[in-house]
Amino acid sequence: MRLTLAVVPLLLAGCAAIAPVPVPETQGIDAVLIGEQHDAAAHPRLQERWVSTLAQRGQLGAVALEMAERGTTTAGLAPGASDDEVKQALKWNKGTGWAWDRYGPAIMAAVRAGVPVVGGNLPREEMRQAMKDETLDVLLPGPALKAQQQAIRRGHCDMLPETQVQPMTRVQIARDISMARTISSSAAPGKTVLLLAGSGHVLPDIGVPQHLPATLVARSVLLPAQDTGKDYCEDFRKDMEKKRPQVAS
Repeated sequence: MRLTLAVVPLLLAGCAAIAPVPVPETQGIDAVLIGEQHDAAAHPRLQERWVSTLAQRGQLGAVALEMAERGTTTAGLAPGASDDEVKQALKWNKGTGWAWDRYGPAIMAAVRAGVPVVGGNLPREEMRQAMKDETLDVLLPGPALKAQQQAIRRGHCDMLPETQVQPMTRVQIARDISMARTISSSAAPGKTVLLLAGSGHVLPDIGVPQHLPATLVARSVLLPAQDTGKDYCEDFRKDMEKKRPQVAS
């Protein structure tokens, strides 16, 4: 049976300061899945800390990213490679929208240690196909599938047309499968693969852990949510209004 442990609090609740909690020992753990809030200011430092600590221990086998597409890798680059060389290897500027300033420190810590960084996300050109792929509907147990669908609704502030829930759930599942396959292909005896991804992707009941091999020992680490002061639903509502077709009067 696959072992998935969650959740490890590394951040003081409601505070941007990093809690003085050491990175735990990962010997015997094949993969650690670190789930972030994509706009939490404190999370990049925690991610870099995980990468640097495991690299210093000689336990880091690879760093897998939601922020880069599956098939991209820094393998073959020298530890002294520049940021631009690393971004090119990961096809970072391929319309991803991920901020390099946020993820670059953790990525470059791995590169400097001679550890490969690999893209794990579903390639953009495969997403439309995933929306129509009915086989994705049966890969999660019934309650987990319903939970994933509900997460899609909540993530879009219950403003998403119901007709879009199933296609977007399929894309989410396909992305989780893609990251799981990347982790599996990067796993090595005596080493730990780190996945950096959004918190929803690392949830044991509905995310990437559901698609990992039963023989792979994984641990999910959910970084605590941070209040940014933003009204996400109001921003989403305005964005939806901008995209709504205008009817001539």
